[in-house]
Amino acid sequence: MLYKILFGAALSAALAVPAAAQSPAFSLTSFTDSPSNAAGDALVLEMSKAFRRGDKARLAQLLPQTRGHALEPWAAYWELKARLDDASAQEVQDFFTRYAGTYQEDRLRNDWLRLLGQRRDWAGFAAEYPKFRMNDDREVRCYAVLVEHIKNPALDAALSDEVRKNWYAQRDADDGCTAAASRLVGSKNLTPLDVWQKARLALEANRPRAARDAVEIVAPEALAMVAELNNSPIKFLTGKYLALRTVRKEIITLALVKLAVSDPEGAALQLDGKWSLQLTAEERNWVWGLIGKQTATRLGTVPASEALRHFARVSKDSDLTDDMLAWKARAALRAGNQPHWQQVAQAINAMSLDARKDPAWVYWKARALLALGTPGQGNAEAQALLQSIASVRGFYEQLALEELGQKITVPPRPAPLTAQEKESVRLNPSLNRAAYAIALGLRSDGVREWNYATNLHQSGGMGERELLAAAQFACDRQIWDRCINTSERTSSVADFDQRFPMPFRDTVVKRAQSINLDPSYVYGLIRQESRFIMDARSGVGASGLMQVMPATARWTAKKIGLDSFTPEQINDRDTNIAIGTAYLKLALDDLGGSMAMAAAAYNAGPGRPRVWRGQAGGHVLDAAIWAENVPFAETRDYVKKVLSNATSYAAILTGQPQSLKSRLGQVGPRDAAVPEPYKDLP
Repeated sequence: MLYKILFGAALSAALAVPAAAQSPAFSLTSFTDSPSNAAGDALVLEMSKAFRRGDKARLAQLLPQTRGHALEPWAAYWELKARLDDASAQEVQDFFTRYAGTYQEDRLRNDWLRLLGQRRDWAGFAAEYPKFRMNDDREVRCYAVLVEHIKNPALDAALSDEVRKNWYAQRDADDGCTAAASRLVGSKNLTPLDVWQKARLALEANRPRAARDAVEIVAPEALAMVAELNNSPIKFLTGKYLALRTVRKEIITLALVKLAVSDPEGAALQLDGKWSLQLTAEERNWVWGLIGKQTATRLGTVPASEALRHFARVSKDSDLTDDMLAWKARAALRAGNQPHWQQVAQAINAMSLDARKDPAWVYWKARALLALGTPGQGNAEAQALLQSIASVRGFYEQLALEELGQKITVPPRPAPLTAQEKESVRLNPSLNRAAYAIALGLRSDGVREWNYATNLHQSGGMGERELLAAAQFACDRQIWDRCINTSERTSSVADFDQRFPMPFRDTVVKRAQSINLDPSYVYGLIRQESRFIMDARSGVGASGLMQVMPATARWTAKKIGLDSFTPEQINDRDTNIAIGTAYLKLALDDLGGSMAMAAAAYNAGPGRPRVWRGQAGGHVLDAAIWAENVPFAETRDYVKKVLSNATSYAAILTGQPQSLKSRLGQVGPRDAAVPEPYKDLP
């Protein structure tokens, strides 16, 4: 059986943990490694399916048969969660008692706290909230602040800031933060402007319900206009002429925000032609900042100078969001043959403290200070900034290391794990239950429980040595995604064997070298694509280690002469590697050998980097600047991680110091005199 093959003695040992170490009512000791558990596994899988389709009757029918199974807490959670709206408080408390200390207990507590908040049962919420260990739910935290405010109206300003931050971060409409914000506006702990800014952010993110909920707090009479402007902002703006009062000004601002997302030029014309003088300076600055941002995202089709021209209309950079300022900095980086360093520095300096701490902006601010040649203090500040992030751990960390004159090497291995450290993790019930769930095919459930065990079960998460031991526990069982992600949480040490494993090394290296492709680049991409999960499948249908789309697989197989290829073969390891590496090599050749552009093509399709590289006569950019300007957040992050991964893998495979900068190179328009190798590349 699958779980026997993967866990064997280790699981049996974990199942023998004394009951006192777990729950007085539930213990894995009741589970026995016997053939009958194949039937138990099938029951758990059936319950998982019943939970996903909302079949309460089937869940109730099957639950008694899972008693004593290793995944009983999951089965019990699914059954109670499915009917939580109708469950009694005593049933919930009985669950908490039976499964005390487990992920499932705290997961249900999270669900229960949300329900108590929605019911406005503040006494019940206040009694249960201190027991919530994960404390990672923004809505629940907003309810908690609301309860604090009910008890103590003289609320600390920091708690108001927390509600604002959580509310703004919630993309979709939610009850908790909206209710907390409404009360804090009523008590003047939050301002109407805070609410209007939430509405602007929601409309920019195409979340009209969240925008509507925000407007209802401060101007319920304007809800009809919000619906109207959301349906057609240009029609709404064309039919209006005056914005004299505060609410009308804000409604016009919302319409301009909605228009700017899809038509920044049209929004600029509306703002200049009719509305600029009628809005406040803050409202104008916000809209110009959004127009600048949207223009800046048009890499390869609109010059960065156009975006900077819009940003220049902003009279006060502190009125802009961190996202707008990030795009101002990006536009300034690619605005000419050399970056406009003064504007890069100004944009970064206007960001919030949290944003300025991002390694990307630490690095680019340091580069700006060095380029501007500020004597003495400026150069010292640049060096200090670079030193604060320089390491082998990530894209900008590696670039900072090189800026300081060093190369990327494999760091010293941490001290070996002791027998006691290994044993502690080996006997951890949550880690074992998570590994069991993953082996059974319940990967998403297993991953959630694993992350709870390593990050949330205890305040601050596991310590460094515990993380290394947990990572090794996963590595030894070939649960590569948990191996990598858990090891990456350590800060004082870095175990590259854990962080950069090389499963199927002979196959990957041999295949890559046979087509003149760098094996470290292939490994860097696989690590980002699938974390070496053989049965990985994306939401858009990509499959296997190298996450190949069905249509891409068919095209590539034909291109490389795999005439007998059938769609189901894409999940075969060797076939997936053969097709994935072949496609990557074709993309690399098509895009002039640029690893950055080929990675972008692998993630977003080749048509996009062909556009993003710019038109004939355009600027040639350092690939680091180009990567930072990639319009899609997912692809931007992907390109940087693949190249950083590849650099680390190269250091491992060659045993030699490596340069990320040399891998990046430059990105510029295609030489029109050179024919496109693969115009039909999908």
